[in-house]
Amino acid sequence: MSPQDLNEGGDEVAKLSEEEIDERLSETEGWKREGNFIKRTFQFPSFKEAIEFINMVAALAEQEDHHPDLYNVWRKVELKFTTHDEGGLTQRDFRMAAKVNELKHEWGA
Repeated sequence: MSPQDLNEGGDEVAKLSEEEIDERLSETEGWKREGNFIKRTFQFPSFKEAIEFINMVAALAEQEDHHPDLYNVWRKVELKFTTHDEGGLTQRDFRMAAKVNELKHEWGA
């Protein structure tokens, strides 16, 4: 973890300030803010591919011990991250969003 992965107080799980959230959102492709969450919707060519992606995200979430709210409707998958214990967004949410983006890019579906 590098210093830019930490908030102003040097803590990865502390709630981010509005300025920190805006800065990280500008660096996190495809994600939008919705209240205390960041969210992104992914569209897939088939239901099967959407479920395969969900399974890969689930494995990543288990590995990182940070789990998204996850919604699936046919070929569409919506992911939402927040840090419930902190009552808002933390660096962990943005780190997971970046890892999900990387996963989607590498998988290429």
